[in-house]
Amino acid sequence: MFDDATTGVPRRGFIGSVAAAAVGLGMTGLTADRAAGESVASRVADAKLEAWFGKLTGKHRVVLDAPAVNSGMPMVWPRVFLMTTDATYPGEGSSAMVICRHEGLPLALQDSIWAKYHLGEMFNVKDGAAPATRNPFANITNLPLPNLGTSNMLKTGVLVGACDVAITVYSGAAAAKMKLDPAAVKREWVAGLYPGVQIVPSGVMAVARAQQFNTQYIFAG
Repeated sequence: MFDDATTGVPRRGFIGSVAAAAVGLGMTGLTADRAAGESVASRVADAKLEAWFGKLTGKHRVVLDAPAVNSGMPMVWPRVFLMTTDATYPGEGSSAMVICRHEGLPLALQDSIWAKYHLGEMFNVKDGAAPATRNPFANITNLPLPNLGTSNMLKTGVLVGACDVAITVYSGAAAAKMKLDPAAVKREWVAGLYPGVQIVPSGVMAVARAQQFNTQYIFAG
């Protein structure tokens, strides 16, 4: 459908950036507390985040793990699942969630971010022969199925989450390349998510948490 390949951020660099982000999130402090033998107090769950996970309803529930753009297919498979499941098991109910993490993050970002920060180049996504300057997966029309693409998925009730660690790492890389303030760029990326996209603390955490809501796992790319 569309071309995609590895991002311009080397894997080793990404791992290092994740470690740096972990420091910012206070994970190293948590480790230090445990090493010192201090008790770790329980933390109150994010009520908004938990309510979002609670939107997984019906007998048939899936979470699609999207760590890569994979030619836009993470924004096709939920529709296939919902259509075929509802037709096969009418009246039983179904729901789908997509977690955009790692190199799957740009699926959740609007055209303005793609254009300004050259996401087509960063993630090696082509629109024809040139790097994409818009999100080519927002509205997918070259398949004989309705309501494909990120924007359409959200409008029809598919839950879409975006990894905060990935936002931090990749917006930081963009900021460094363009000599901009990383915090300001991250705020712009957050504002540039499609309306309805839920930011999750990390993609891997969200994929695991979704499965605790009686949800089946599907690898989406």
